[in-house]
Amino acid sequence: MIGQLGFHVQQDRCIGCFTCQIACKDKNDLEVGQLYRRVHEIAGGGYTGTGNNALKADVYAYWISLGCNHCQDPPCVKNCPTGAMQKRAEDGVVYVDQEKCIGCRYCIWSCPYGAPQYNPQSGKVGKCDFCRDLLAKGEPPACVAACPMRVLDYGPLAELKKKYQGTNQIKGLPDPRITNPSIIITPHRDAALGK
Repeated sequence: MIGQLGFHVQQDRCIGCFTCQIACKDKNDLEVGQLYRRVHEIAGGGYTGTGNNALKADVYAYWISLGCNHCQDPPCVKNCPTGAMQKRAEDGVVYVDQEKCIGCRYCIWSCPYGAPQYNPQSGKVGKCDFCRDLLAKGEPPACVAACPMRVLDYGPLAELKKKYQGTNQIKGLPDPRITNPSIIITPHRDAALGK
């Protein structure tokens, strides 16, 4: 038994190049509008007066690369009426059994990360399955292999926690207590909570 697999995102080094998103889209041969991994830009802040007829900038922008977080408590699996959404016992990978999927989209409505994607051509849902076919060959997921900045990593969640000592809670993401996502993030300085 491998234990729960997860992803690590070295967010403080991500340049928002979208290579991971493109690699995933290409590997899965997705239709226009479908993305199993998405790079989100999170930006905000503004300017405040200093009292000396000057402005002080407090703006920020950073990116976060997200696929399915293969949550330890996945609502998509709980709310799937046909059992099409499944979680493997040996490694915690959450995937869609296409034979059982009826395209009802309960999984889409249940996921706070927007991971499941409806395909109108097939009438079924698909999502990141951690590149199970590549894992079976001992290869990394397509997104991890493609990242030119080596921002993404994967492995047993316990090992990622030891290696990176990051967090699963940053500005811009849902509260991790909802699903217990299998993701470790080394946050950008402006994404860390408590700033």
